[in-house]
Amino acid sequence: MHELSLAESMRTIVLDAARAHGARSVAAVRVGIGALACVEPEALRFAFDIVKRDSIAAAARLEVERVPARARCLACACAVEVASRADLCPRCGSGRIQIDGGADLRILDIEIA
Repeated sequence: MHELSLAESMRTIVLDAARAHGARSVAAVRVGIGALACVEPEALRFAFDIVKRDSIAAAARLEVERVPARARCLACACAVEVASRADLCPRCGSGRIQIDGGADLRILDIEIA
């Protein structure tokens, strides 16, 4: 379950940011999970609940936004949305696509108090 290591990294980033801004507590963390990121949102929530214990983020809720995968077709130069790395271009049918986004996990914002 790589979500645990992702949650631990998220905790470090969140706590560092909260301390840098003099926060007493963290109320929420909003993350964007790309459609191609291979991250299970429920597993990430479970892992985050574990790693945030005994910290100023103990009561923080994790808000997850799904981010669609984007690609550029190298044949017709169109920007397209894809569901997998093996998708064909929906405009011209080419298999020559380059992923431009939606393959990552990002902390979008942190709500502190």
